[in-house]
Amino acid sequence: MSDSAFRQHARWQAGWCRALGSPFNALVCDLLAERLSPETALGRRLDGWAGNAEAEMLALRVAGGLHARVRSGKAPALAALYPPAALPDADALWAAMEPVLAAPSICRWLDVAPQTNEVARSAALMPCFLTVAQETGLPLALVELGCSGGLNLLPDHYAFRLGNVRAGNPESLLALEPDWIGPDPPDVQIRFASRIGVDLNPIDLSDPAERARMLAYVWPDQFTRLERMATAMTIVSEILPEIAAGDAADFVEARVWPQPGAVTTVFHSIAMQYFSAGSQQRIREHMNRAGSAASADAPLAWVRMEHDLPGAGEPPTLRLTMWRGQGSEDRLLGRAHPHGSAVAWL
Repeated sequence: MSDSAFRQHARWQAGWCRALGSPFNALVCDLLAERLSPETALGRRLDGWAGNAEAEMLALRVAGGLHARVRSGKAPALAALYPPAALPDADALWAAMEPVLAAPSICRWLDVAPQTNEVARSAALMPCFLTVAQETGLPLALVELGCSGGLNLLPDHYAFRLGNVRAGNPESLLALEPDWIGPDPPDVQIRFASRIGVDLNPIDLSDPAERARMLAYVWPDQFTRLERMATAMTIVSEILPEIAAGDAADFVEARVWPQPGAVTTVFHSIAMQYFSAGSQQRIREHMNRAGSAASADAPLAWVRMEHDLPGAGEPPTLRLTMWRGQGSEDRLLGRAHPHGSAVAWL
């Protein structure tokens, strides 16, 4: 079996799945790396991939396609081995996977990057928003880069327990209560003046097929994530925040400027690593350019939940940069689990 960039990536992805509590998806990725024939249509395309297999999450694209077939009822033999069944023997799982991987429909899953739009990241973002609200006294005008379906654009529609602080909508169907380490975040009333997101391929959560596709990317043995995602999609499908289709750097340069009466709050979570180096640089340059026009009544905030060194194994940091007319203030606010299940607040 060849040791292509894809196969190296699939083994790397298997390690991350195990580290993040998904032994089933880890086994799927290992089997793709070790047993997928390079002579199949899927194997030829993956082994000959011209892009960055790791950055483009190839193994998770295939895993999403398999999960979608199982969830649709079109692969009953494979479904019998999927969670909640016990972790299967590798030989048995491969015997059920192999014919499904031969279906032309699986190759189509390589055309679009995974979009889990993990809503629990709102539990790590919300304390950052509370900090912005406390320090400015203004409503937040949210702008999300790489927003996917927009689940994290509606924090006021979810209920939060952040340490001893409760925030959001206490009557929400979705309660987000991360394991909390450190002092409490600010306990303040928070208002949102507006919200908009941008994504290269936005997901329309009013479309049942799009909702099914996003659920397929959630790792099949992580039942809490699946249930949480389904609940969040139910909430968001009735509200549907504005989402523009396009490049994040183009959008920031065209749309992000301080506006009086609100704090323009640009944010993103585990998204920057998927933007090109050129786009990342343009976003940084424009944020500083827009920040130079900020003032006390028209501030600019930049909230980031990102890996400082993608792939290094460190948890994402929570960082805030503020511009209020006297230069910029950049701070590390804390760290968080990549899926938002835990927050260490500073």
